[in-house]
Amino acid sequence: MKALFDSVSYSCSQLVTNRYSTSFSLATKMLSDSIRQDIYNIYGFVRFADEIVDSFHEYDKEKLLDDFEEDLEYSLEHGISLNPILNAFQHTYHKYTIPHHLVASFMKSMRMDLHKKEYKTEAEYREYIYGSADVVGLMCLCVFVNGDQERYEELKESAMALGSAFQKVNFLRDLKADFDGLERTYFPNTNLLELDEVSKAQIVAEIEADFAKGYMGILKLPGESKFGVYMAYRYYSKLLNKLRKLPSLEIKNSRVRVPNYQKVGLLARSYVRYRLNLV
Repeated sequence: MKALFDSVSYSCSQLVTNRYSTSFSLATKMLSDSIRQDIYNIYGFVRFADEIVDSFHEYDKEKLLDDFEEDLEYSLEHGISLNPILNAFQHTYHKYTIPHHLVASFMKSMRMDLHKKEYKTEAEYREYIYGSADVVGLMCLCVFVNGDQERYEELKESAMALGSAFQKVNFLRDLKADFDGLERTYFPNTNLLELDEVSKAQIVAEIEADFAKGYMGILKLPGESKFGVYMAYRYYSKLLNKLRKLPSLEIKNSRVRVPNYQKVGLLARSYVRYRLNLV
């Protein structure tokens, strides 16, 4: 009956993706059937870890994360977990031989969120970004290239850049929630209480450089994954464009979003470009 439990686990990962992120869920639906479930499995794992450090304020977060990581390591070693999200993730981990150091780096960044409130140096900032975002892009890349190590190495830097871009857009969009709610500030040498246009422009330029590098990798992705990743790229580019136009002092007092009708339009235009081989 393990097959039935696995099926339930996969459904849980899909549900988590659909409920927690309509945008990521939409992009994942654009992936080939052959890999879609594995991306759900990765998202479910990273989403649950992130929820522990960001949301469960009335509980002992450190204990919850310790228990989660212990269950994670057990599942990776033994190929099963009674936590359906971890059970689904370990399946993808083993199926695509995801390097353990990617998982360890991700958990290290999640643990940093428990206590670290400010990133004062570029080195600290980049270490956190690598663990919280770049390695997630690399886990997904393992799925996209399906064991093709040569293609993995070719696309590795682009996948990391795209992961960084997505994360930095989230940081910029969520300044209010991170600073007021969690007392965190990720961008080094930036006064979020008085975010000015110069500082915002520097952050936007940094994200644009990551997007440019990531886009070059999208062009080289296999057909099973190209359109889905391109759709995510277009969505986050749209968010960045909205943030670019928003006055700097307004960013900390509001949360930019892309309405559903704009997402549908974005999907339609992106699909036309894809079908015309413009991507």
